[in-house]
Amino acid sequence: MENFIEQLKQSGLLGRSGSNFPVWKKWEAVRQASSDKKFIICNASEGEPEVFKDAFILENYLPEVINGVKIALQETGALTAYIYLNKNFYQKFKQKLINLIANSPIELFEKPSGYLAGEETSILNVIEGKRPEPRIKPPYPTEKGLWAKPTLINNVETFYWASKIAKGEYQNKRFYCVSGDPSNSSGQALNKGVFELPENYSIEQILKETKNYPNFPFFLQVGGGAIGEILLDNELSQPIKGLASIIIFNKEKTDPRALLKKWAEFLTQENCDQCAPCREGLCRIKEVLRQAPAYAEASAGRQDKFSENQKQILNDIFAVLEKTSLCPFGRTAYLPFKTALEKLT
Repeated sequence: MENFIEQLKQSGLLGRSGSNFPVWKKWEAVRQASSDKKFIICNASEGEPEVFKDAFILENYLPEVINGVKIALQETGALTAYIYLNKNFYQKFKQKLINLIANSPIELFEKPSGYLAGEETSILNVIEGKRPEPRIKPPYPTEKGLWAKPTLINNVETFYWASKIAKGEYQNKRFYCVSGDPSNSSGQALNKGVFELPENYSIEQILKETKNYPNFPFFLQVGGGAIGEILLDNELSQPIKGLASIIIFNKEKTDPRALLKKWAEFLTQENCDQCAPCREGLCRIKEVLRQAPAYAEASAGRQDKFSENQKQILNDIFAVLEKTSLCPFGRTAYLPFKTALEKLT
């Protein structure tokens, strides 16, 4: 285990939360930090709609996840590790976890309600007993995390793969979550689930390998059900770089305006209200969407698209969100709206 961080580096493992940050750099930063205390956090908060890969991993590979956390404790010299679980995970896996972490410096922590309580710096605030809202970065958690001490925060899947690397069993794979339209045009059920496949697979390969390539006109939301981007069927030759989630939509049956309004409702509800660009921007998006024609009216020819003025207003809001929001939530919240507006309306 002496050269494990070098093993991480050689593996090329990237964080599986969607950030794509090289895992070894975080581990090395915490190991090299000069501090009397250091901490580890395993983020099992999974709150993105239609994403359930962490649930799958915890259900099937919980010992490997905990082994990865124990390796991190040893390699970084951290004092304590926290398993940060959403309410469902906490209730379901609590007893199994208690048995696995017995006699180790690992504690369980139940996440409060709220999407943003899963953002990495919000987690720090929650554990410290503060409001679940993001912190400004820098400083990064590896520098000043829990109680201003160096803290390593990784996703459930990341710790799982760290355990596999330690055992020499990592084969550059990752877990893909596939969900969406319940059946194809022949009535065949979607093969919904979590699949372990090579990380360099294209989206098209993933759909075909998992027997989920639609036989009807479709589009996808890739990267989660809240902030994932929209991709059309001619954009599937690329691998997934962020959160490995694919949601399939039947293009003929899906009302794009209803979809936009659904995202706006979720994101405004889950917004922490800390920064004005995100708070006001998302509310303004909702306002513009309310003015858009109903899908049935648009289809009947009354107005097939958003007006140019509405599009300009929305694009201005998207630019402000991306460039001036405090945290990744605001800086990526525009993505499903922008890509859907360009490709579906």
